[in-house]
Amino acid sequence: MNIEMIRAAAKRAEGHARRTPLLNSPFLDERADRRVWVKAECLQHTGSFKFRGAWSALSALYPAIRAKGVIAFSSGNHAQGVALAAKKHGVSAVIVMPADSPALKLANTRAYGAEVITYDRATEDRDAIGERLSEERGLTLIKPFDEPQVIAGQGTCGLEIAVQAAEQGIENADVIVCCGGGGLTSGIALALEADAPTLRVRPAEPEGFEDVARSLTSGKIERNAQLSGNICDAIITPQPGHITFPIMQRLCGSGLVVTENEALRAMAHAWNRLKIVVEPGGAVALAAALFHADKIEGDDVIVTVSGGNVDAPMFARALETLT
Repeated sequence: MNIEMIRAAAKRAEGHARRTPLLNSPFLDERADRRVWVKAECLQHTGSFKFRGAWSALSALYPAIRAKGVIAFSSGNHAQGVALAAKKHGVSAVIVMPADSPALKLANTRAYGAEVITYDRATEDRDAIGERLSEERGLTLIKPFDEPQVIAGQGTCGLEIAVQAAEQGIENADVIVCCGGGGLTSGIALALEADAPTLRVRPAEPEGFEDVARSLTSGKIERNAQLSGNICDAIITPQPGHITFPIMQRLCGSGLVVTENEALRAMAHAWNRLKIVVEPGGAVALAAALFHADKIEGDDVIVTVSGGNVDAPMFARALETLT
């Protein structure tokens, strides 16, 4: 992995991925006791940053290989990203998804034209299912985070942050990233190392599933004891990636951990103050900035809002925290 791959991914994404805005609200600033800048990846195609990595991976394939079709496994956002990227390339996609994925994510993935195969995340191994189907059908497996071209695509978000931070005169700040397996976190970290080295990336995770934070503390890859049981489904993974973790270990600051309630409250604040729709897993970085301000230094903090694919009942649950 290197910055040249990220720049090449950005070139291939021109005219296909959106340059998402960096938003600010004085009300959020007051709550966090510093300026809070929100990178709104919930406004990316398919409602999350995952389209960046999916487009990067598919566009990098040799045409003859791509034409055979692709397969991916995902709880929803990577699924939708790969499904739409495949559709735009005119190739087939098979997506392996947990049976308990939010209904909206399952429906959207099918609507983009992908074949969806569900599994029980508590008893079945998605990696094994994906690899078996890849071999049986001759499909190229697009991994959700531990894949160089996917990381390169996610890193394009970091290139944008570097430019947008400079436009706002932000010279020193923590960049808090919603973190599952580390694809977005490591990609942004590599991009900022090259283009904005005074900005420090820090991963944010839900309580009970903070494998990256624990791994950064111990210096080795740590696994989560559970693989389900949290509303932040989009960023629950077994462990950091073997490619992503060394990058995070070298470039990232310590991890931040938030509760489910804090994620819901962050969703509500994002809607109330910025008028954006955020899913629980996409809100953990904002939650860290708003409710763990004592663990952050500096006058500015940049946070990724990584996804907005939330079912109506969960969104209503979040809005109830405003009352």
